[in-house]
Amino acid sequence: MEQGRIPVMLRARKAVWSGHRCEPKTVAPLCGMSTRSRLVVFRCPPPLSSTGEEEHTMEPIYTSCCGLDVHGKSIQACVRRIGKDARIHQEVRAFGTMTKDILALADWLSSEEVTHVAMESTGVYWKPIYNILEGRFTILLVNARHVKNVPGRKTDVKDCQWLAQLLQCGLLKGSFVPDRPQRELRDLTRHRTQLVNEKSAVINRIHKILEDANIKLGVVATDILGKSGRDMIRALIRGEKDPGEIADLARKQLRGKIPELRSALEGHVTDHHRFILRELMDHLEYLEGQIERFSQRIEEVSGPFEEAIEEVARLPGFEKRSAENVIAEIGCDMGRFPSEEHLSSWAGMCPGSNESAGKHKSGKTTKGSRWLRATLCQSAWAASRKKGCYFQAQYHRLAGRRGKKRALIAVGHSLLVVIYHVLNNKTGYKELGADYFDKLNSKRLVPYLVKRLKNIGYEVNLVPCQKAA
Repeated sequence: MEQGRIPVMLRARKAVWSGHRCEPKTVAPLCGMSTRSRLVVFRCPPPLSSTGEEEHTMEPIYTSCCGLDVHGKSIQACVRRIGKDARIHQEVRAFGTMTKDILALADWLSSEEVTHVAMESTGVYWKPIYNILEGRFTILLVNARHVKNVPGRKTDVKDCQWLAQLLQCGLLKGSFVPDRPQRELRDLTRHRTQLVNEKSAVINRIHKILEDANIKLGVVATDILGKSGRDMIRALIRGEKDPGEIADLARKQLRGKIPELRSALEGHVTDHHRFILRELMDHLEYLEGQIERFSQRIEEVSGPFEEAIEEVARLPGFEKRSAENVIAEIGCDMGRFPSEEHLSSWAGMCPGSNESAGKHKSGKTTKGSRWLRATLCQSAWAASRKKGCYFQAQYHRLAGRRGKKRALIAVGHSLLVVIYHVLNNKTGYKELGADYFDKLNSKRLVPYLVKRLKNIGYEVNLVPCQKAA
């Protein structure tokens, strides 16, 4: 923030802060007065508006605006407007959350000539209101932490009044709310992610049941739910008891492990185990069908984002599904983010700022989109294992001294920066190579390597190679 704007912002916040105290002035004692009156003279309160509020000297930015305090069953709405007498008037009304109630709220706001509406992003309760008011008013969805009311002075009515007051003075910053096609794509990808997580949980439960029956299929087969593994589990469910016949269901490369499979399939499977395995396998197949249907639907609605998805899918560590998840969260228009730093901060993939008295404290990452963060971390892990890749070199360079988790976050941050520039500049990704850091620090690296060779007893003579024409 510019230095010249700091006093202005401080005066603005003080002017709209409904709970600020009037600081007393110490004066010389006067005769014939009480101790309190001799020591303190209080400032006169500012003039009141037509509603009994303090009249503030700060000039409002919006002529008519509204603050909404949204709950599951009710909405408190406060409209603040400047009347013909140049004084601030405000009115508070309560509405329900049914569709007819929200439509009545919209009609009332239109009759009051409201142009801007502010509300907190409380759970999912804001979504139906946003969908109905969208297009009729300029809506600011604000972070609840940024507009927290004064403790001890908090009610639903005061919350909506406080929001309206902050909005009228231009002290609110709206959250990023994408347009409707992206919101629909985001709902689909997030639900698919939940289904994939649930599928993983079911697979873990199947593995535990097999272990309980002393079936060590996971020790021999890498994937117990591959084609061979599924056939063997279905045979166990049907009541097959001969380990040799079950092991003979192995396919392709797994047939080379038939002796190990016979030993692994010698267990004690009871009717209890068969019942649970049957239900879990049916649940697994149901989830797989759900995931497939959601993937088809995502492919149908991702037409406007197809080019961006293809560009992201070409990056190291990404494939089509992870690219769809990223585009559903950030969109393909990078103009809404002023810079790559803003995007990284919004996603919670960069170090946080925590400074006090000139000392830098914890720099842990801030809270961002958990869906985007999970996808970036998964892609970072995949990119860190790709040979000859810049991100692999970056990961190993940081993991040794900062730890694997911090290194993954750093790689995920780099991937997000690459995505920003690829989508913003409409340019493809250029691989820097795994030796990028060696070339970058060659002057520092050469003496270090020479010293290490000398320490183990080698004589080193450096002869520069001629570059190929």
